[in-house]
Parts: sequence; C-alpha cells; structure tokens
Amino acid sequence: MRFRRTVLPAIAMAGAAAFVLAGCASGGSEGTAGGGSTEGFPVSIETAFGTTEIDAKPENVAAVAWGNQDVALALGVVPVGMPFITYADDNGDGILPWAQDALDELGGETPVLYDEVDGINFEQVADTAPDVVLAANSGLSDEDYTTLSEIAPTIAYPSIPWFTTWREATTMNGAALGLADEADELVTETEQTIADAAAAHPELAGKTFAYLWVDPSDTSTNYVYLSGDARVSFLHELGLEDSEGVKQLATENDGAFFATVSAENFDILADADIIINYGGAGTLEAMQADPLLGALPAVQNGAVAIIDESQPMASAFSTPTVLSIAWGLDDYSALLAAAAAKVQ
Repeated sequence: MRFRRTVLPAIAMAGAAAFVLAGCASGGSEGTAGGGSTEGFPVSIETAFGTTEIDAKPENVAAVAWGNQDVALALGVVPVGMPFITYADDNGDGILPWAQDALDELGGETPVLYDEVDGINFEQVADTAPDVVLAANSGLSDEDYTTLSEIAPTIAYPSIPWFTTWREATTMNGAALGLADEADELVTETEQTIADAAAAHPELAGKTFAYLWVDPSDTSTNYVYLSGDARVSFLHELGLEDSEGVKQLATENDGAFFATVSAENFDILADADIIINYGGAGTLEAMQADPLLGALPAVQNGAVAIIDESQPMASAFSTPTVLSIAWGLDDYSALLAAAAAKVQ
C-alpha cells in the first residue's frame, strides 16, 4: 500500500493481535477496491439498524458524516463523494489536510463534496450513484438510514449514534470495501502510533481530565464531553483518565456523549488535573479571569490545553481517524503534555 507508507511514515507494524471487528462478519477478501469483483463477497455487516449486505466489491464509494472518507482513503479508495468540511478547515476548500494528502497521493478526480450543513444531503449522495455508503461514524436517524439504504447499502454505526471509535469506523468501513484484512492492519499500525506517543509523554499517564466546550465570555451554555465520545475515549488510549466529576456526569447522563453543566456547577470539575477546551488566543486568560472557571485548580495552574478551532487539529481529534491520528498526534500529544507539566 504505497499510500500508507507515505502518509504514515512513522508507523511500524505492531506485534499485538489485530482488533477483532465487533458486530461485523466479512468474507475477508483482498486486493484493491473497484472492479465489481465478487471475490470475498457477499459481506454482512451488523449495525444498529440490522444487517447490511453487500453483494460485490463496491466501485463507487460514498462517505457521509464524520471521518468515514478517511478510512476509504487510507485503504487506497478515492470516494465518489464525501462531505464538504466546514469545521476547522483552515483554507476553506472543504478538505482537511490529511485527506488532501491522501487524495494527492492516490490521484484521480476530486470527489463530489456534499453540503452537510443541514444534515445528510441525500440528493447529492444519490447523484453520485454510489454502490455503498460509509457512515459507520455518524448519528443517522432511522429515517436517514432508510433513505440512504434506498440509494445504496449503508454502513451505519454499530450501536449508539456518535459513539463509534476510530477502530470500529476503520474495521466496519474496511469490511464493506472488501478490505477487512487491510483495515485490521491499519488498526494495528495506528495502535502502535498511539503507543509510541504515550511512551514519549509518560507525564500523561494517570492524569485526570475534563474535556469542555465552554466560551468564557458567555457561560450560559457549557458542555462536558463524556467517555463514550470519540475524542474522550481516544485520550484514554494516551493514558489520561476521566476525573471523578466527569465520571459522575457520565453516570447521570447515561448514553449521552456530552453533558451540559451550568456555570454555578463548574466545581464538579475541580478534581480534574487537566482541562481541555476549545478556543483560541486569549481563551486561557479569559477562563482564568472568570470567577467560576478561574476557581478550578487546573485553570488556576494553567494546566489547560486549548484546541484552536480555526485549525485542522480541532477536527483531527474531535473525530480521530487512522489518517488524522497519524497526521497530528505528535503536535496533539505535545499540547497535552504541556498542560500536564503544569499540574500541581
């Protein structure tokens, strides 16, 4: 796989067993995508909406929602359509840098970029005439799934909307493309990348954290991301642990990927060693100036990692994928380590 060697230069093969695909049965075919081959097909993939059957190797692959196109690209498949990214795309072209790198490497036409500002754009998806729709990481409703399935077999999330891990997205989407073995290999390689980053920053191990979306200039609406969320579960792989306050919020909001917290209840986050928050220049200073946020020990100590929403890193680790992890993990882990160094 020429592409992976270029984009994932630091990845070495791991000795650990490959991730076992949860809820997915595959014929385990090998080879490149396209061509309509029936070798290894049909494959049956279990999703939250039942079993999706794919009879032949897809030729026209559509990706919707979050990060699903990255799996196809990492496996050497250029989608016929994928979302136009509006979040943290610093050049405004709708394609995040790791995906652009992959497209450049693979060549071929730039996919149709679906406008998903108001949700899945069914008309645009249908116009690309896909024979599979990758949506393993998504929040499809029953109606969304039904509509997409009328266009092409659709790979939805395995159990809970927006709870799909990067592993599940890789293995489910990979199996749909007839590239289950290659997907397992990607998972193993990515696990080694994460392990290398954790080893390079031992100061992260055992630190507790709370991952927020709080605007210190207006604390009327505040969110705390919970353990089922992909960005949070990814941090666990780097050795970080949920604070007791976050665990309590997860118990009180079972099945949700975030909790809302009023400003007067910010003290539930007081036991977090590290705070992670979206923002930009001046956000930490504004947090420290706020009488409630500024009372949190992590904020007082400056043990805060600010994720700049104008930059692709915000998207890379809001929705970690096999491509975005390889692209940005060095910088991301360094940002977290800088916050960890200020824990008192």
